[in-house]
Amino acid sequence: MGRSAVAIAAGCAVVACVASAMMVGRRARRWRGWSRVVRVLEEFEESCATPVGRLRQVVDAMVVEMHAGLASEGGSKLKMLLTYVDTLPTGNEEGIYYALDLGGTNFRVLRVKLGGQPSAVIGCEIDEQPIPEQLMTSTSEELFDYIAATLKDFVDRENETSEPSRGGGRELGFTFSFPVKQTSLSSGTLIRWTKRFSIEDMVGRDVSQSLQQEMSLKGLNMRVSALINDTVGTLALGRYHDEDTVAAVIIGTGTNACYLERADAIIKCQGLFSNSGGMVVNMEWGNFWSSHLPRTKFDVDLDADSQNPNDQGFEKMISGMYLGDIVRRVMLQMSQESDVFGPASSKLHEPFILRTPLMAAMHEDDSPDLREVARILRDILEIPDVPLNVRKLVVKVCDVVTCRAARLVAAGIVGILKKIGRDGSGGITSAKMKPLRQDRIKRTVVAIEGGLYTNYTMFREYLNEAMEQILGEDITPHVIIKITEDGSGIGAALLAASRASSSAVGAL
Repeated sequence: MGRSAVAIAAGCAVVACVASAMMVGRRARRWRGWSRVVRVLEEFEESCATPVGRLRQVVDAMVVEMHAGLASEGGSKLKMLLTYVDTLPTGNEEGIYYALDLGGTNFRVLRVKLGGQPSAVIGCEIDEQPIPEQLMTSTSEELFDYIAATLKDFVDRENETSEPSRGGGRELGFTFSFPVKQTSLSSGTLIRWTKRFSIEDMVGRDVSQSLQQEMSLKGLNMRVSALINDTVGTLALGRYHDEDTVAAVIIGTGTNACYLERADAIIKCQGLFSNSGGMVVNMEWGNFWSSHLPRTKFDVDLDADSQNPNDQGFEKMISGMYLGDIVRRVMLQMSQESDVFGPASSKLHEPFILRTPLMAAMHEDDSPDLREVARILRDILEIPDVPLNVRKLVVKVCDVVTCRAARLVAAGIVGILKKIGRDGSGGITSAKMKPLRQDRIKRTVVAIEGGLYTNYTMFREYLNEAMEQILGEDITPHVIIKITEDGSGIGAALLAASRASSSAVGAL
């Protein structure tokens, strides 16, 4: 072999060595990057952990905050608002009743026909209308004039066979999903607007009175007999179908809970009159907070970037408004630690671009190659060609976020049950208490509404599993989570019917 051949061979060997070294270097860098991403996931999962012991601490913290909120105004993060609903539907209600559901850019009018026992809703007509953009920032008179006109048109289209409930007048349940200070069952003053509404002259005024005035001007013989929020409507609907219903939870885009409390336990309103000895309390539980909640740095950042920092802390960990964005924030940090998602995508920096329904679709993707995960990453976050192992990583992040949220909701529900002695403890917190006999445990129903529970299978399974773990095998069979539909509509009409029935009985 000549010198030139030797030189060429040596050069090739050097090139091969360099190429091999570069490949080894790339693999090492890729491995280090992958290790950093896995560490992000492991740390996040550890921070989100909800073992049964911790959930029981959350249960006890919820009970303590409930007591404090009932004892004094401002005594707790939980507002524990009086609703003045002291009589819930029994299933015996009969007649035609109406509901108005106003809580966003659309509103609904309902006519509900009740047939008495056994809890028969024998007819329901619904008319849904958008609220013109200009009315959302105009005056209270203009807004309620428009709503009253729609109500009158709805009533005018009734069949001739339709009869008002009692005495020729029509009873209306009004679901008004904005912050209100309730002053009676049928009245309350607006505290502030949300959801793009900004009608300054309405703040501090009685909501029902404003609507009543416009209905009277239009010659509409209709009375606002109940002013409620959607959670109270859910409780009313649950109670109508099952007399053992004692609480209601909404877990969808937002979240809240209410329950039936003894009137004498509401210390901040001593002497409060109640026909039944009880009162529905609107917890506003989205604002619950405790040091036992498993908060991560991603939750801290989300809260700091929100429109209401240091507010609604529980809601930001459990509701559909926020879960998808927590996943996005974890993915963003992963992309900053490594190039596992390929070239940086600006979409990962966009708040709330990953909505919770999309997160749920990725979480529940059961295809072998996770093609739905790949589609959402490509179409929504503009991250194409994501390897399968990275897609699995994303699914795991979704699982951690969902599992934590569902288990915390379960702890919140058990907290309510413990407060009213329906968790099997009889309201006793001593660890030395004796378990109740099976024949003394009351059947307890919690009405639940909202897409996270009804449409998201994994969320529902995690919640139910946590309920069983916290309550134990002796109590679990006696606690039923029951799905309801349209508490804000039908539930409001039912409360109007309940009010009319109790008024009629009182007049006898």
